[in-house]
Amino acid sequence: MFDAFTKVVSQADARGEYLAASQLDALSAMVAESNKRMDAVNRITGNSSAIVANAARSLFADQPQLIAPGGNAYTSRRMAACLRDMEIILRYVTYAIFSGDASALEDRCLNGLRETYVALGTPGASVAVGVQKMKEAALAIVGDTNGITKGDCSSLMSEIGTYFDRAAAAVA
Repeated sequence: MFDAFTKVVSQADARGEYLAASQLDALSAMVAESNKRMDAVNRITGNSSAIVANAARSLFADQPQLIAPGGNAYTSRRMAACLRDMEIILRYVTYAIFSGDASALEDRCLNGLRETYVALGTPGASVAVGVQKMKEAALAIVGDTNGITKGDCSSLMSEIGTYFDRAAAAVA
C-alpha cells in the first residue's frame, strides 16, 4: 500500500521523470485538506460501532429473512460474523479516506471477498445494501458541520462515497 505521495513519486521514478506541476498541485491540495480528512476519519472511527449496528439493524428490518431460521445471519454466531465483516469493511474505508488511496481497501479487504461470500452462500446483494447503509450513516456524520474544520468538503464527501461504492460493488 502506498500513500498518495509515495505513489506519485514511485510512478515518476519508474518513468524517470520529474514530478509534474499538476502532480505537485494535487498533492498540495491534499495537504491543505488534511485536517478535513482527519476529522472525517475521527468521526467515522468514533462512531463505528453505531454505524455498523444501525446499518445492520436497518438491513435486517428491510430483509428479515436474513435473521429468520435458515437465514444467513440466523444464530448469534452468524450474526457476529456479519457484524464483524461490516466492521472490517468500514475500517478499511477509513484507511482509504486517511491515505486518499483505495489500494489498501481493494487489496486487503475487497480482493476475493465476493468469491468468499459466494462460497459461503452469503447473499452479496444484501451485504452491498448493508455497505450502502453504512455509507449513508458515515456521510451524515462526516457532513455534520459542528466541531470540525470549516470549509468546502464536497470533494472529500464525494471521495468517501466512492470508497463505500467500491466496497458495495465488490460484494454484489
